Amino acid sequence: MEGGNSITLRRWLWTVLIVLGLLRFFSLGLYPLADTTEARYGEIARLMAVSGDWITPQISAGVPFWGKPPLSAWLAAAAMKLFGINEFAARLPSFLLSLLVMALVWSLAARQHGRTSALVAAVVLASSALFFVSSGAVMTDPALLFGTTLCMVAFRQALTVPGRAGHAWGYAFFAGLAVGLLAKGPVALILTGLPLAVWLLHQRRWRETWQRLPWLSGLVLTAALSVPWYWLAELKTPGFLEYFIVGEHWQRFIEPGWQGDLYGGGHLRPRGTIWFYWLECALPWSLLLPLRLFSREGRRRLQEQPPWRDERQVYLLAWALTPLLFFTAARNILPTYVLTALPAFALLSGEWLHEKDLSQATLRWGSAGMLLLIGAILAVVVGLGIGPAERSHKQLVATYHRERMLDPQPVTRLLYLFHRPYSAEFYSEGNAALIETLPELEQLLIDDGSSYVVVEKERWAQVPNTITAHFLKLDENKRFYLLRGHKP
Repeated sequence: MEGGNSITLRRWLWTVLIVLGLLRFFSLGLYPLADTTEARYGEIARLMAVSGDWITPQISAGVPFWGKPPLSAWLAAAAMKLFGINEFAARLPSFLLSLLVMALVWSLAARQHGRTSALVAAVVLASSALFFVSSGAVMTDPALLFGTTLCMVAFRQALTVPGRAGHAWGYAFFAGLAVGLLAKGPVALILTGLPLAVWLLHQRRWRETWQRLPWLSGLVLTAALSVPWYWLAELKTPGFLEYFIVGEHWQRFIEPGWQGDLYGGGHLRPRGTIWFYWLECALPWSLLLPLRLFSREGRRRLQEQPPWRDERQVYLLAWALTPLLFFTAARNILPTYVLTALPAFALLSGEWLHEKDLSQATLRWGSAGMLLLIGAILAVVVGLGIGPAERSHKQLVATYHRERMLDPQPVTRLLYLFHRPYSAEFYSEGNAALIETLPELEQLLIDDGSSYVVVEKERWAQVPNTITAHFLKLDENKRFYLLRGHKP
């Protein structure tokens, strides 16, 4: 029987896990989509939902988006069909995918090390900073995370689970490859193949791996699920494969400051930045776990049971470290590149922290601290309207619609001068027009008599007084003005 302390700890962890899930779910629709990432992918999904084009994602009406495969857009567009075009629908797929990732982590931890270890791993994963954020964000990374996690969990289960269940896990591995290919492309094969190769080289279990997984029929399954879309996408918009395979998966990482990006500038960082990203993205556990492991008792346990002598922990270490090592030399990176390493880190934490002398204080303080921090951040974001709200045009578009309804003149268009953010397109449902020059603006005032214009504050300060004199400020956010213009 379990001791009272163990039962109390499990109840505490269940409470933390449930509260984290409720906070994330009920916050999905409470704040606007932020530029640029969330609003961009939200607009891609909206265009897919309204256009009915499920083959080629569009970054704006009629303009194909070649930067990522469509799985995330498919899921968000389907949610918008069910729940309407809003923030909740756009973010719901990320939340559901994250639940599936946690279920996979739980299944592997419970089989390998027991239910207490599984519960600890689930809490560590759910309360890690990046996982919590991504589980309610409109981006492609949650779909990639689900694909890579399915592969890594299924591979392990296929080798250890007997009978038909193990055979089914083998096919799940190849289904996970297809998910990754449709979520982000060939990088999924790298993030899955490299840790498996490291583990196989260390363990020399090639024959068992060949026998336990259905390689031939499994690869056919992967191809059947993923190749048709790539083929149809190239037929529909020729040039896609060259840009996506060569540009996005080679030049982006090899060429510092790659200039071929069609959808924004590069994210040039010093080599090795991925490790600093990991420290941030795995908080608070990236600080708490090392402190506990390198305590006197922690060092003793590591000496008695070195992880490199346990093939199970070698598997998790390869999974956790390989993405970081792979991106160490890359300079064009983002914090989200850490995400695929977090499930393995959580599983290791479940094994290293479940013992009583290592778990009680660390788990209680870590989970409670992260719960309070997350609650405070959400309260500030939702209550005070800062953070994502400052990087969104929801407020300005809403003001435009309200003023237009009261305007005696039949003004129908919202104009963006010089630059139109993705959130403007999303919240205006594609009715925000872009004008790129001041002569265009002057001519529109002459032709239409009046107009509503949004412009960056810094650029508006450089516009001649002969033009600005004809505009009245109606609203503003951190960077933009909403102006009402009248005929000169």
